[in-house]
Formats: sequence, structure tokens, C-alpha cells
Amino acid sequence: MSRSARGGSSAIPDVYLVGAGQSDYGAFPDESYRSLFRTAYEAAVESAGGVDPGDVDEAVLGTLGVGGRQLGLPGPAVTEHVGLHGVTCTRVENACAASGYALRQAVMAVKSGMADLVLAGGVEVMTDMSTEATKYWLGVSGETEWERLAGTTFSGVYAQMADAYLREYDVPREAMSHVAVKSHANGAKNPHAHLRFTCTVDDAESGTVVADPLTLYHCCPTSDGAAAVFVASEEVAQSYDDKVKITGVGAASDRVGLFQRDSYTSVPASKAAGDEAYEMAGISPGDLDFAEVHDCFSIAELLAYEDLGFCERGEAGDLALSGTTAIDGELPVNTSGGLKSKGHPIGATGAGQAVEAFKQLTGGAGERQLDDPQRGLTHNVGGSGGAAVVHVFEREDAEPAGSTDGAEGGE
Repeated sequence: MSRSARGGSSAIPDVYLVGAGQSDYGAFPDESYRSLFRTAYEAAVESAGGVDPGDVDEAVLGTLGVGGRQLGLPGPAVTEHVGLHGVTCTRVENACAASGYALRQAVMAVKSGMADLVLAGGVEVMTDMSTEATKYWLGVSGETEWERLAGTTFSGVYAQMADAYLREYDVPREAMSHVAVKSHANGAKNPHAHLRFTCTVDDAESGTVVADPLTLYHCCPTSDGAAAVFVASEEVAQSYDDKVKITGVGAASDRVGLFQRDSYTSVPASKAAGDEAYEMAGISPGDLDFAEVHDCFSIAELLAYEDLGFCERGEAGDLALSGTTAIDGELPVNTSGGLKSKGHPIGATGAGQAVEAFKQLTGGAGERQLDDPQRGLTHNVGGSGGAAVVHVFEREDAEPAGSTDGAEGGE
């Protein structure tokens, strides 16, 4: 089936988020993957106004299993722990995009008619290991033989992407620093964020070099955390007060190794996933009111601007420097603080992005609440671009999408 043939059809039922919650992200030596997931699950139940465990048909959990804990059957391990006894649970692993794909699987289960209410979520514990062990577990999401075993770190891979991008388009490194400053400003307003402090452009520019041209301020932290959302059919969703329609879903895979790709300045899987999600939702990038994008490193946010059509190729630096993506700009990006400030517990990240989308569209984002947003997008990437998944969310009373003046990303 062609990608376009997967687009929205009147015969395919609508799907909704009816509850969403997460734990704090950070370093929690007294917590386990089970206790963190319980916190996220209970927050999702509370946001939904209550969920009867007997009504949950299925569950999908995203996790990489950092540190080797419960590599087999982590899904049943956490769902049984929260009281979902006997609920079928599947574990999804797609590196950093694990729970983004878990959400996609939940949407597919409901749209197919096989389930009416599905729990999708993710969890990761990353801070209870040595630095060397953490680097190993991060590295397994890269190409094994020619990247990880050759000594390349994740920051090294993204540094290659950053160097290529800054050189090809003559973009100052300061553009990445502006992204970091924006992320920290937003994260400082998020009570769940790992790094709740602000920084300046000078701080980011003068920070310790991790992998040239990336400084410490251009890199996300390793975090512990969990997130969970409830995906419901249209009929079931009517019994919940707050609901957000999932209008578009797109996913794509690509070569796992950066060295295998034609370009270091784009993530083709992101573009393909975004195009599919836009088509299914019947919108263009200019119809969005906000976006949560995968900014494991600040260069990744710049590439996402272009891959997702927020601007033309080579213009992401200007977009960042202009303030357009600030919380008070025309297209706020990463109001949660993003991976950079909110944190990046690998398996929880994609579901955590959906939590932010749900909060923004139901008016529950607190100090970082946007003014009357109607549509938002989440973008979750695995590895350095071996997989990507994009979701489009829409408020139930959203005005019809109109023609857009926004630029679409080019090849």
C-alpha cells in the first residue's frame, strides 16, 4: 500500500487522547522503573477523571531497557504493578522513539476496531550506572559495527551532523545556543523537568565542549522517568470531559548508521513521517500552533524545523534566531523544555511529548500555557534518524484547517 493510501478516510474511526500523565524527569536513586511508571499511570488516570482498569483493552510500553533491567517482559511487569491484571501488553523498542511508536501502535489498535481503550506509555531508568555504562547503552541505538564498536558516541554522531550543517549553510553556532536558551526558559516553568534552570547564550557558547561544535548546553541530560496516555475510540471518548483528537500519524525508518546516508544535514525519516502525518490530518505545517520536536541535541531541533516543513532548507538558524519558535512566537517549539531541559528518559520521551500536547490543548500547561492553541505536533526520533514517528493532535472544537502561508521543507 502506498503511503498516500494510508491517509485519512471517512471509513476509519477517529481516535482520541482522554488522559495523559508523567512522572518527574531527573535522577531518582530511590525509584524503580515500576514505581516511576506507577506515578505516570496514576497521573494519566487522574487527568482522565478516573479510568476503570477493567475498561482497558490493551497496553503498549516503550522502553530500551537501559542497564539490562527486565529486558524480557517489561510491559507485563509494569502493567501488573499498576493493577492492570490480565491486560495484554506489548513492549515496543525503537530506541529513543520507543514510546512514540507505542502511541502509534495504540492508535492502530483502536482504529482497527480491535480495542476501544488502550494505554500507551514508556519508562526508562538511566542514572544508576557509570558514565561509561551509560555511553554504552546510548550507543546501542547507533550502527553497531561501524559506529559504536569503532568508538563513536551519540554526541559524536550529532556533532558530525552539526558541523556539516553549520558549514553547508553558513549558520553560526549561536543558533544552536539560542535553541538551548529557549528550551531552558520553557523547562524552568515545567515542574516535571529535569533541568529547571535558565541559561544565557554566553553560557551555552562558553560551555564545556562535549564534541565540537557541541557544548554541554547543546546536549540533553540522561534522565529517569515515565509517561503514559490513554487512547480511546470516539464512542468511548464521549464519556470523558477532556479529549484531544489524534488526526494524523506518520512513521518512517531509514539507515541506522549516519555514515550510510546521503546527507548529514537532514533526517529523511522525519520528513517522511511528517509528510504522512500532515496528509492524514489534512493540514500543512502552517496550520500548527505548537510542536514538540526531538531535540536530543540542539542541532536536532534545527534539522527538525526543516524536515517538518517549518522553514526552507538552510533557514532553520534564522528561524531560531528570530524568536519565531519561542513560547511567545508564531510557532512555539518545545514548550515543555524539550529533551534538552525537560529531560530524555529514552523509553518515555515520545509519550512524554504527547502528555505536553494533551496539556496544551486542554488548558493544563500551567505557566507555559499557550493562548488558545488548536493543533499541535509531536516528533520523536530513534537513534540519529533510523526511525521517526510524528503525531498531529487537534482540539475537538478546532476550526477547520485553512490554507497555509508557512514554508514547506525542501529536499
